[in-house]
Amino acid sequence: MSTLYLTCGLPGSGKTSLAKSIEREASALRLTGDDWMHELYPGISTQEAETGPYRGRVEALQWQVALRTVRLGCNVVVDWGVWSRAERDTCREDVRAAGAKVVLCFLDVPFEALWHRVSRRNTALPAGTFEISRTDLLRWSKLFEPPTMDEMSLFDRPDHRVPMSFV
Repeated sequence: MSTLYLTCGLPGSGKTSLAKSIEREASALRLTGDDWMHELYPGISTQEAETGPYRGRVEALQWQVALRTVRLGCNVVVDWGVWSRAERDTCREDVRAAGAKVVLCFLDVPFEALWHRVSRRNTALPAGTFEISRTDLLRWSKLFEPPTMDEMSLFDRPDHRVPMSFV
């Protein structure tokens, strides 16, 4: 049975590093929204990525690809952040309806550690990443709905191939 892994957390929490690890360890197709945003919309700004129509389009297309892939029996790791309970519930229900397992990989990192990582990343700004201000990170941290233990129990347990240090 195929598995879809959802990375959940704020910028700087390690979602993409985890997604890359899962991609290797679980032979999963990795769908990272920011990578596609930069590829499809060269020069896109952080603000355009947040408030424009682009992210919604990219994530809708990636979700179609993810569901088709798990239906074909292949593993997928979706690297979006899934900040709201409603979004995670929809993802879980869709994946189960497609006949696959779904694992939520929640990366819970304190704000100051997030800011340290993001500010360090901002200085290098690797390909596929957006510059993030402290103001944006703080605002987003107030919007983020961390999963509760009750919610976490609704997801499948990761198999032995997922690096447990991340989950």
